[in-house]
Amino acid sequence: MTFIHISETDLNDLHICCALGAKQYSAAIDAKKAWLSDRMKEGLVFYRLDDRAKVFIEYLPVEAAWAPIHAPNYMFINCLWVSGRHQGGGHATHLLDRCKEDAISRGMDGIVHIAGSKKFPFLSDPRFLKHMGFNVVDKVAPYFQLYAHKFHERGVQPTFKTNKPLPVKEHGIDIFYTAQCPFASGLISDLEAVALAKGIPFHTYEITSREEAQKAPSPWTTFSIFYNGTFQTHRMMSVTKFEDFLENISTRGTEV
Repeated sequence: MTFIHISETDLNDLHICCALGAKQYSAAIDAKKAWLSDRMKEGLVFYRLDDRAKVFIEYLPVEAAWAPIHAPNYMFINCLWVSGRHQGGGHATHLLDRCKEDAISRGMDGIVHIAGSKKFPFLSDPRFLKHMGFNVVDKVAPYFQLYAHKFHERGVQPTFKTNKPLPVKEHGIDIFYTAQCPFASGLISDLEAVALAKGIPFHTYEITSREEAQKAPSPWTTFSIFYNGTFQTHRMMSVTKFEDFLENISTRGTEV
């Protein structure tokens, strides 16, 4: 199979893998395409399998990344995704090699990516990252880890930023998200209805700029759930799973 590089001019004509065939996410997909278009002006690359499948990579220079990371002259991977029947076919390695070749050609010092202390949904598998030459260079509680693949020793040591974060509500559910993922923004109204039906205060904060992303209360700016001011999870979940989450939230601690 072949891979293609989707440019800004291709966005309206080609699918972007996320939320394939899900009509309820059409507005969120349009928002994702607008987000991608703006990021492509800043150097983002969207490279995917030439097939209607979720096999793709998004990356851009850290200086333009929507994540609280200090890693000048590094490439940041927004998303590395291989799903379904295409898993195990070497596609993730190909996608990562493409990113590495691009970063080297730009004279960069390495690549950084956010994952977890173990394999979590919606985050890359840390075992694969280590296999591909990445090492953990920084950590943020409860489980986020910053992985770096340094091309040489001249580059700086990447770190998470410790800026004063955006405020989190002290009562109820607080969700921070961006338009980067259609599932994240597409879920909000359904989750709100569930919380309000249970009498739980529900607040959302859409991060709409890189400057806001640098102050996000969680390093995973795509989607993060807080309860009574405490981080709970980065997992995007269905209505049914969110109902279960709310039922158990008083007895369950932060996801680890």
